[in-house]
Amino acid sequence: MTDLNNTNDSSIFVIGVRFKSSGKIYDFKANDFSIRVGDSCIIETDKGIELGIVSIARRKILQGLVKRPLKNVVRKATQEDINQVEKNEVLGREAFDLCQSKIREKEMQMKLVNVDFSFDAQKAVFYYTSEERVDFRELVKDLAYHFKIKIEMRQIGLRDEAKMIGGCGPCGRNLCCASFLKEFEPVSIKMAKDQNLALNPVKISGVCGRLMCCLVYEHETYKNLKRTCPKLGAILDTPDGKGRVVKINLLQEMAIVELEDGKKMDVDMKVNK
Repeated sequence: MTDLNNTNDSSIFVIGVRFKSSGKIYDFKANDFSIRVGDSCIIETDKGIELGIVSIARRKILQGLVKRPLKNVVRKATQEDINQVEKNEVLGREAFDLCQSKIREKEMQMKLVNVDFSFDAQKAVFYYTSEERVDFRELVKDLAYHFKIKIEMRQIGLRDEAKMIGGCGPCGRNLCCASFLKEFEPVSIKMAKDQNLALNPVKISGVCGRLMCCLVYEHETYKNLKRTCPKLGAILDTPDGKGRVVKINLLQEMAIVELEDGKKMDVDMKVNK
């Protein structure tokens, strides 16, 4: 076994950095920087330098475990860097308002969601949703002429829109996608069926109009419980005689059984396994 404390091995120090509050975490070479979780830092990316937040502390890993070349941490963010990000946010709001008015003026069938300026303010990405193909060439020309920078229009889905905007879910808490989910997992109607939920689109859909991400969380638990529980219509032995299963509560592991005389009673499924 390789000793990670051996200074002569081919190990490197890395940190995990997140660009958005609930975005994916990417590894970067930490080199000799002493940076803690929660610190802001300037890092190299394929798009140039950007500001990110340290989400995983500095750690040592074997060079052979790195699947792709890692970019470097340039420095710990200074107050000047923080000020630059704040200026970019102001620019982003200005760009959003201008783009919104241009969209209305040109009667374009698209919904602007967010505007994100690069750290050096030399590029702006405009995120939008649309149900049809949009010709935004004239819009890009207008925006580039006004801001004198590179403009990119990027179409996103409804789930991405909810992640960017945020809000409250039916549970009353902040949206999972906007608070902690790193990436979206596939959600299917079968998950709702396995959990015995009413297949009412209003009750099983999130604010994005898609199936709620939280249906994924307990799916494995429900699947495991269903493997060992009796099926509807199965005959079970009870202290009062045999009965037919008419309803199942998976989480409580209880079955409602109807006896021959029409009487119904609760039966502990754990006892009947």
